Amino acid sequence: MIGLFDSGHGGLTILDALHRRLPRQGFIYLGDHANAPYGQRSFDEIYELTQQGVAALFGLGCTLVILACNTAAAVALRRLQQEWLPHHFPHHRCLGVLVPMIEEIAHNPWHASADASDWARAPETLGVFATRATVASGAYVHEVAKRAPRVRIFQQACPDLAGMIEAGADATLIRPMVARYTGELLARLEGATLDSVVLGCTHYPLVEHLFRAALPENVRLLSQPQRTAEALTAYLFRHPEMKRFGPLPGEIRAYTTGDPDLAGQLASRFFPRHLAFQPLPNQLHRIRTHA
Repeated sequence: MIGLFDSGHGGLTILDALHRRLPRQGFIYLGDHANAPYGQRSFDEIYELTQQGVAALFGLGCTLVILACNTAAAVALRRLQQEWLPHHFPHHRCLGVLVPMIEEIAHNPWHASADASDWARAPETLGVFATRATVASGAYVHEVAKRAPRVRIFQQACPDLAGMIEAGADATLIRPMVARYTGELLARLEGATLDSVVLGCTHYPLVEHLFRAALPENVRLLSQPQRTAEALTAYLFRHPEMKRFGPLPGEIRAYTTGDPDLAGQLASRFFPRHLAFQPLPNQLHRIRTHA
């Protein structure tokens, strides 16, 4: 089965898109609800928690894990791939949600650099709404610049937004927060017209309608769940050995480092079918709670 790891519930927006695209594929979801959200944590904490979560999914039998969290992908993925996996799990793979979005923004494959065709493109202005840690990592800015230097990116950190969504806050509380963050980004455009927006946190698609209402009408919202599903489908076509089916076609198992009952109750806002969360088996529950 393929594993998905997130700091909490946000990755369920990715799981929903993957399950719709690959209905026969088995998935195991792990939410680190005991430590959510990750966006306000230090890079070292994010790396440590992400490594432990991925290791737990490997322990559950996954050989391919998707970091369904922009913060974890931006801060930890490259280090996991370069330093940890080759020494500890050389036959396992870890991917993230950030790479497919970079490819979508740049209209260029991940391993391609900018070429003459990019310089022929009309300049484009992109807004990225994300957690404080994702913005601080500079991942979107640096990686897009390598592949599409004519895309101008304005980032907007949204402190506490993921936590509010994770806690199930009402839209009446979240709407003014989204309007404030959107207004702050629009005020920094320096006369440019905003063409596209990335909701760079997997929690944010749940309040996409609030972003849509706060943004100018002609701004295009790029769908990270949809793009991730397309990218994984292409990856599995290239690497059929990574396909993993559970005892039942399309089986989904969900685990949490937090309260399983509470995780299951809140998950209904993120995922269209009931998920019965289970605690991690004792031998795998190594994720340390960070106060």
